[in-house]
Amino acid sequence: MSQSSEPTATSAEVRAPTTSAFGDLSRGTLRGVPFRALRAVLLLLCRLLLGMKVEGLANVPATGGVVLVSNHLHNADPVLISIAFPRPLHFMAKKELFGVPVVGWGIRLVGSFPVDRGRADRTAIRRAQATLEQGIALGIFPEGTRSRTRRIARVHTGVGLVALRGNAPILPMAITGSERLPGSGGKAPQRGERRREVRIVFGEPFTLQAREDGKRMTADEATDLIMRRAAALLPESYRGIYGSPESADSASIASSAAGKSPDSS
Repeated sequence: MSQSSEPTATSAEVRAPTTSAFGDLSRGTLRGVPFRALRAVLLLLCRLLLGMKVEGLANVPATGGVVLVSNHLHNADPVLISIAFPRPLHFMAKKELFGVPVVGWGIRLVGSFPVDRGRADRTAIRRAQATLEQGIALGIFPEGTRSRTRRIARVHTGVGLVALRGNAPILPMAITGSERLPGSGGKAPQRGERRREVRIVFGEPFTLQAREDGKRMTADEATDLIMRRAAALLPESYRGIYGSPESADSASIASSAAGKSPDSS
């Protein structure tokens, strides 16, 4: 099951959240010395067991709200990214996971919050905005589920809406190699085949600017720009609909036009 997902809603459906509506979102989550100690251990294990390499850490803002946007290949991606990320990172996670013993406790501990993938979850979007307002990093997979072909096929415009309303920098990121890990349809290396390393690359953060005509970007336009930046960090074979300017321009990025996210599996 995919650990993270993304809601969809129109800007008219979402009102600006207040921090008090959700309380202190860092309370009860793993941070400080315990976070740094656990991350150091897990990062070492990932490097030894998975050959994980992390690039672009200097691009990660040290403080303040930031929207991390990544492609999605394996159920383990949220865990691997959280280990690579040098500060606490709160992911949106499908609500079903919160009812699973141990798993639900674990994802709450690292700040994940539920999203209902079957509808336009306005509460999840407000929670995402509040996360950014409180200076916490927010993780989103715009595809809503992992790609079984490793290519980006379609994305949802909720990430553009969150980015526009959250008024926070966007940090594009790319992960490769995790699709070869066991489970989630990952293909294990054959005998004699060199194990593919897991590679995580953080790009340069950027902010959304007004259009040339001075008008505010729409959620569709913001999503398209964000995904182009993330896809540019990927090898060509992973980019899918963002593999070339022509294909990206002609691709439909609003697969959630009906107000639903696709089912994760």
